[in-house]
Amino acid sequence: MKGKITRKHIVEMADRLFYQRGYEHTSLADIADFVQISKGNFYYHFKSKDEILAAVIQLRLENTRNMLMQWEDEGEKPEDRIKSFIHILITNQVDIKMYGCPVGTLCTELTKLNHASKAEANELLTLFRTWLSRQFVLLGLEADADELALHLLARSQGVATLAQAFQDEEFIKHEVEQMCDWLSCKASARQPAHETGVGP
Repeated sequence: MKGKITRKHIVEMADRLFYQRGYEHTSLADIADFVQISKGNFYYHFKSKDEILAAVIQLRLENTRNMLMQWEDEGEKPEDRIKSFIHILITNQVDIKMYGCPVGTLCTELTKLNHASKAEANELLTLFRTWLSRQFVLLGLEADADELALHLLARSQGVATLAQAFQDEEFIKHEVEQMCDWLSCKASARQPAHETGVGP
């Protein structure tokens, strides 16, 4: 690759390799080769793999926040926004079938390695948990909001793991339909006051 290689581009390529190969099995040389940059130029931007991992985690956090804001803008109702989270399994099903969930696989790997950055990586899951919990509150399910958020987060992670293990896209589609049906049942069971016109 010719031309100026930016730090952001290196991080984006490292992010892809960490997802496809795993953090432990990706070396700095692998990243440099993938970006087509000399090791000298690479070390100008990053001195260690831990340093680039930290940058990758920050990139993922930034991208996730932007995605959540987009769902907020596009979803008129909290149920619609939660469905955006569920449907990400469909949007990313090709990659998920090959490599699993990018968030779950990274968090699991860093925990197994007892890596110093495991807490920072777990912030990605916490970001989804907090956002989903807020949507369930807006849906009128405040008492169980965090429990429901964790349930949906856990189920989506399980779907990603099994889809990768069995290489089955139809399984993903079926589970997404089931999760959407579950959400519709929860939404109809308790409507928020501003939609029903009924006070607390």
